[in-house]
Amino acid sequence: MEQYNIAAVSEAVAAANPDRPALIEEGGRTFTYAELAARTRRFASALNARGFGAETERSELAGHESGQDHLAIYLHNGAEYIESMLGAYKARLAPLNVNYRYVADELRYLLNNARARVVVCHDAFAPTLAEVLPDLPELRLVVQVPDDSGNELLPGAVRYDDLLAEGSDGPAPLQDQWSPDDLYILYTGGTTGMPKGVLWRQHDIFISAMGGRPFGTAEAHPDLETIVETSRNGGAKMMSVAPLMHGAAQWASFTGLTGGNTIVFPRDIKRLDPVDVWETVQKHAVLTLQIVGDAMGRPLIDELERGSYDVSGLLALVSGGAALNTALKDRFLEKAPHAIVLDAVGASETGAQMGHTSLKGATATGTFTPGPDTSVVSADLTSELAPGSDETGWLAQRGHVPLGYLGDEAKTAATFPVIGGTRYAVPGDRANWNADGIIELLGRDSVTINSGGEKIFAEEIEQAIARHPKVYDVMVVGRPSEQWGSEVVAIVQPAEGETVTD
Repeated sequence: MEQYNIAAVSEAVAAANPDRPALIEEGGRTFTYAELAARTRRFASALNARGFGAETERSELAGHESGQDHLAIYLHNGAEYIESMLGAYKARLAPLNVNYRYVADELRYLLNNARARVVVCHDAFAPTLAEVLPDLPELRLVVQVPDDSGNELLPGAVRYDDLLAEGSDGPAPLQDQWSPDDLYILYTGGTTGMPKGVLWRQHDIFISAMGGRPFGTAEAHPDLETIVETSRNGGAKMMSVAPLMHGAAQWASFTGLTGGNTIVFPRDIKRLDPVDVWETVQKHAVLTLQIVGDAMGRPLIDELERGSYDVSGLLALVSGGAALNTALKDRFLEKAPHAIVLDAVGASETGAQMGHTSLKGATATGTFTPGPDTSVVSADLTSELAPGSDETGWLAQRGHVPLGYLGDEAKTAATFPVIGGTRYAVPGDRANWNADGIIELLGRDSVTINSGGEKIFAEEIEQAIARHPKVYDVMVVGRPSEQWGSEVVAIVQPAEGETVTD
């Protein structure tokens, strides 16, 4: 099998489909594949001309080390987010995601931990960035994308379009050096501690989650020619409502671009506007809509039921990062009986792992069909369990897995153990492997409630309560108990018109 570099794949797909729309911003701009390729080459050559790029090749580094300059993307969704990623890859910088909801202390930590040399940010985030600039000794360049915030350009910063104007749309200066070993960096959300930068070889994340493996198959594309030929049959409209600062949205978008499809952004990129989303789905006949769990699914499905929208072109509602509860799936499929709901499971440290497809009249949540490299390993991390084992183990991934955590050798060794001569990624989710090969996902071990010596998985209880028709939303937590050590508490928001009684 050929080894892939994301920049090289992007260039080849663009050359095969130059006039097809690659990015559509509802109410704004449209960029064809040829325009996207040219703009990202300008971005790359401008960065290279300013001295940014790769310093040390992968063969000389340990798994937790990087030899490339890092570019932090501090943006809302939009064309510039995709362009910043692709442009960085073409310049041999490693782009990384920044949570735009961070306050100054969190932003300071992440940018220093990431050793960011370049930051691309919307004007809206300039005041927060300004607070931490004096504490970022490695930062050399700030690139600002205009918006409607009214915030001015920071001292020494450059406008995004001015940076593009510095560059050339000819071949990227470092094109001959593009390597499958070039990095893809994804920062975790910090659910189990401080955010950590997960280092992937581009080849591995591409195969795992960014289009290198055809949907529903175990085998990767054998070569770039096959990818290009497949992309000629693309053109479907795909939309991710989730922010691109999350891996699930990045993976969905790049999978779409690898396939020669069109990524559509709703008009409102700052918040979830259900009316805007469904109007955009209807206008562009969006084929797949990617969300994150109940938090996005519930208001979207509420609006779908209230309004009158033509969603006949929508084939799949995809929930990545969190499963959609069964009651919401049933409601969606009542309005779109021709469609499917796909729960996709993965993590920053594993890429895409497994999924579950629900159809009208056949919905479920919490059990999944594993991907080709997904397994369950024993609780003591000494063996891979067999389907049908009565032991609750750890959800794991082998094969195409990350190199490690940036700058953290100890956590790299802990999360990526070698078991029986095979290296696994084990980020911390508990699971059972049923005899029929289906994996039952129990939840993150760090949020397990230990009550009276029994492990209780909060997500299981949330799913059960959420099925009740009088419940709109629910969160389950543990609280101290003199009798049990910890006890389960459910915080429930009643459905509209319902009241809570003792």
